[in-house]
Amino acid sequence: MTTLYNIGIRIYYLLIVIASAFNKKASLWKKGRFGVLSKIKENINAEEKNAWFHVSSLGEFEQGRPIMEQFKKHYPEYKIILTFFSPSGYEIRKNYSAADFVCYLPLDTKRNARKFIEYVNPELVFFVKYDYWYHHLKAAQESGSRLFLVSGIFREKQAFFKSYGSWYRQILSWFEHLFVQDIESINLLKQIGIEHCSVAGDTRFDRVTEIAVNSEEIHAAENFASGFSTMVCGSTWPADEEILIDYIENHSNELKLILAPHEIHKSHIEAIEKKLHVPYALYSKSNETDLTEARVLIIDNIGMLSSIYKYGQLSYIGGGLGNGIHNTLEAAVYNIPVLFGPNYRKFREAVDLIKCGGAFAFNAASEFAPLLNNLLSDRGKLSVASQAAGAYVKERKGATKTILNYLKNN
Repeated sequence: MTTLYNIGIRIYYLLIVIASAFNKKASLWKKGRFGVLSKIKENINAEEKNAWFHVSSLGEFEQGRPIMEQFKKHYPEYKIILTFFSPSGYEIRKNYSAADFVCYLPLDTKRNARKFIEYVNPELVFFVKYDYWYHHLKAAQESGSRLFLVSGIFREKQAFFKSYGSWYRQILSWFEHLFVQDIESINLLKQIGIEHCSVAGDTRFDRVTEIAVNSEEIHAAENFASGFSTMVCGSTWPADEEILIDYIENHSNELKLILAPHEIHKSHIEAIEKKLHVPYALYSKSNETDLTEARVLIIDNIGMLSSIYKYGQLSYIGGGLGNGIHNTLEAAVYNIPVLFGPNYRKFREAVDLIKCGGAFAFNAASEFAPLLNNLLSDRGKLSVASQAAGAYVKERKGATKTILNYLKNN
């Protein structure tokens, strides 16, 4: 099986090289790994106390972030080495200040893995959620590193739980402990003889709680929303914007929209402006606009959405009419219910929020207006949904503390 894996890795690399000629992400993947082992050797002292954190992309980084920051606080003598697999994570977080060194994970070959572990010599290794790179994990285990999986989640369809899965199952045996998100994962692991596991929860709940506590004051959003029912619409795509604009254009109620598109390039913002016939304002020009008269505030910059949700009484999460919804927890943490389209079922927190009454989904665009009107007209229902959304997040925080306590006591 290892031979087949090695062949697969080589084929994958070849495909990336071919794709890099015309695909920006593949090009970044390739260029980012050029000379990466030399950079690691030059910048990392293997004689120091090093902790290696690996994440696949940006979402996993956000799950690992609270652990890295608390680890840094409690164990300042350790240097943190952070590796990414995907350019979509690395390119955004390559200057992350809590890490002492950030780079791409070298291609998972036996030679690369041995060199990486030789140069880094990590005492502690944390893999976030998944991304089980065979050679790197094996080299770390053989070197005596302590391996941990954090925010892990397992499903019956994974190779670990198949009749042919013995090769994959050995990887799990190399971890000292598997901190997983739910009891279903524990049950699956115990069925294959993995006992070194426990439910810690999902560190994303810790992250969004921290973001909310430290959120910025966005005065333009505050002034715009003051005295009005406001729905914050985050990470929207054109299909989302179509139904949102249709609603605001055809309903004379006092609802206001804060619209934060996923894409904020000039042509997309201009396309939104052309569709709007109600008074609106651009955040970038909010100082020049009477925000009390505007019914739509378009957020035409990045990095503010997680703070803006607090100015809403409802939230709409984009992507549900396309490939899948974006982050619902960033909104729910502020005790506001969440609305989204039909493509949400692969996101556990979205499913859970619906079950507990903190979120509402619509299956077709025609269902959106009745759903929203029902919430706006029934303040009791809106209040109950708001409390449910906030409680869902509050009850699930604490995974970071659980993991740090394990390290302290072991």
